[in-house]
Amino acid sequence: MDLKARKLNAIEYLIHLEDEDVFSKIEETIFRYEVAREKALKPLTEEQLIERARKSNSDYLAGKVKTQDQLETESEKW
Repeated sequence: MDLKARKLNAIEYLIHLEDEDVFSKIEETIFRYEVAREKALKPLTEEQLIERARKSNSDYLAGKVKTQDQLETESEKW
């Protein structure tokens, strides 16, 4: 089933939906997605970028790093 057909099915489902709680959860999910998407697409200011670089350097110098192997082992537990 292609995306267009899936969208139409979702719209039809919503049209016939009578459960207020389910609809509220759908709205909340859409809102959270939009907020996260907006944050992800917002470019950093020069000051934010510099601050992140400073923090990264500070973390590195303080030994707050993980090896690739450590990250791979950790991700296997997700």
